[in-house]
Amino acid sequence: MSDALKQLFTLRAEARLGGGEERIEKLHAKGRMTARERIDTLLDPGSFEEFDMFKTHRCHEFSMEKKIFPGDGVVTGYGTIDGRLVYVFAQDPTVLGGSLSETIAEKICKVMDLAIKNGAPVIGLNDSGGARIQEGIESLAGYSDIFLRNVMASGVVPQISAVFGPCAGGAVYSPALTDFIAMVKTNSYMFLTGPKVVKSVTHEDVTVEELGGAAMHSSISGVSDYAAESGADCVAYVKKLLSFLPQNNVETPPVVPTRDTADRRAEELNAIIPESPTEAYDMKEVILATIDNREFFEIKKDFAPNLIIGFAHYDGRSVGIVANQPMHLSGVLDIDSSVKGARFVRFCDCFNIPVITFVDVPGFLPGTTQERGGVIRNGAKMLYAYAEATIPKITVITRKAYGGAYCVMSSKHLRGDINYAWPGAEIAVMGAKGAVGVLYGREAQKQDDPAAFLANKEAEYQEAVANPYVAARRGYVDDIIEPARTRFRIVKALGMLENKRDSNPMKKHGNIPL
Repeated sequence: MSDALKQLFTLRAEARLGGGEERIEKLHAKGRMTARERIDTLLDPGSFEEFDMFKTHRCHEFSMEKKIFPGDGVVTGYGTIDGRLVYVFAQDPTVLGGSLSETIAEKICKVMDLAIKNGAPVIGLNDSGGARIQEGIESLAGYSDIFLRNVMASGVVPQISAVFGPCAGGAVYSPALTDFIAMVKTNSYMFLTGPKVVKSVTHEDVTVEELGGAAMHSSISGVSDYAAESGADCVAYVKKLLSFLPQNNVETPPVVPTRDTADRRAEELNAIIPESPTEAYDMKEVILATIDNREFFEIKKDFAPNLIIGFAHYDGRSVGIVANQPMHLSGVLDIDSSVKGARFVRFCDCFNIPVITFVDVPGFLPGTTQERGGVIRNGAKMLYAYAEATIPKITVITRKAYGGAYCVMSSKHLRGDINYAWPGAEIAVMGAKGAVGVLYGREAQKQDDPAAFLANKEAEYQEAVANPYVAARRGYVDDIIEPARTRFRIVKALGMLENKRDSNPMKKHGNIPL
């Protein structure tokens, strides 16, 4: 073997050790994988091709010339997942805590530029303490370069962030700009300022978990889409998510084979709606009964659970699903659920994924907290997203569709392509009881039996206004369908809409009410 080859193999072996065996052992002792192990778990075996293995930082201040590692704290390259091209970068916490340097930023920007040019998803495996303090402005400039790529890639290729360790300060903004974020319970966290700074400024005593842990961000802030039980679970989540997505914005999602027949009936749906209009039922059961093989990939499960979002297949076609959940706050729309739904619909529209909307919504959540928090502005985001979307949009009203919430939930008036309703659906400004109270409240007080009078008026209102046939006569509902046949009707509609073409007026971009 030549000396040149020996040198190559020696340097490769050194680069693969990152910060050294001792640091790797410490990482393993905490139950965490190295950057390379995470990549190996994510990609198809033998498919990874690495870039810039020998790149090193250029900093010579603060004795940094003595802390040089080949690769400098991030592993970058490309490979395949289920045979499909992806670009990946994995921050290495064994090298100076994974802190971002100028050269690390250059490595990450390279794979992001290639992802945009070649139309393939980019996946970031994040585990970094933030900017490398020794580099100062070079590190901050590097972050800004990455942020620019995140914005340029937005809506062009899917961007997914998996957070395995700390993400602090500037390190949180790149994941925040991507389409989906998965975190690992107890191991990963995201915050702009840590507990010590919080205590010094606001005098709050708060733990890392309370401030920015996976559980908090997945249930309260909504920053994270999934709180994984382990690093392996997080990787599995990313791989499953990718299976529903196209490679880029000019492709359609892959069609997967299924043995679930398109005309399968779901008899249980004929009896799922309770007799009482105030009694709850589980909308997830409606979703599971209609999709392929009852396989639903839910997004943001623990955040704003009054709205369900996620991916599924109908006859092998990938779709996004948005649904009100009567089991939580009666399925009402509020600030959090509106933002959750709007961002998901806009993602689906970016990447040619049809959206199926299941509607059972009594309206928007009232109260001072919601009004002062901007429910008008945030609710408008959902309206904007549906109106702007040019993808196939299919809507099924299962029970209530009241007021402005009816308009927002992919109504025919927002360019809904196919709008169905179940026979017991109620489409009106408000429920019969509330409407009658407004219309006949004073008159009822003059009656000998006010309760009986109002009951009669409720029945009249129900017949005249709050039933799906009124909307059907106007063409706002395309058909009243048997619940058991919902799957078949959705599958047929998706086939009919397969080559749909729609467009928006020419503009630089709209001004969504942020």
